[in-house]
Amino acid sequence: MSSDASTARDKGTRRDPLRIVALVVALAALAFAAWSGWYLASAPRADAAAAGTRDRVLQAGEQAVLNFNTLDYRTVGRGLALWKQSSTGALRAEVVAGAATFEQQITTAKTVTTAKILDAALTSLDIRAGTARVIVAIQITVTPAGGKSVTKQSRLVGTLTRTSSGWKLSGLGQAPVGAASSSKPPAG
Repeated sequence: MSSDASTARDKGTRRDPLRIVALVVALAALAFAAWSGWYLASAPRADAAAAGTRDRVLQAGEQAVLNFNTLDYRTVGRGLALWKQSSTGALRAEVVAGAATFEQQITTAKTVTTAKILDAALTSLDIRAGTARVIVAIQITVTPAGGKSVTKQSRLVGTLTRTSSGWKLSGLGQAPVGAASSSKPPAG
């Protein structure tokens, strides 16, 4: 056999390292392109589902805060039932325990309290844990029987907990106002 034939046969059976690297890179690029396509195609659905959940939780939080700040002495029993329906955990237990006393106080005072949500935002949401927090800017108007209405604005923070019947308030309180100021003047 001639040396030319032997060299041609060796070249045909030997693998070119550059071709192997190019093939590996091409396969990796193809795999990455396939994964990227799948990821991008599935992302809008995941984002849309998460956005829908955030919207439902925020709406539940707004409604519950509104319910807790609206009460008419003429229908106080119905109002307190709405408070119970809108709450869970320790907050609901507090409503149940104090319902009779509170009903008597509202009926005696003959006040009508109405509320209007000015703005609200979901500040945290943990879908796995079933917890969320909202901050709500609210306008509350208290009208005593035969008296003049008093309107005030307030910021409230609500904690929500997912229950078998939806998201409910498990805590409600005033939002902290500003940061604590330092007694020292700023260095200049």
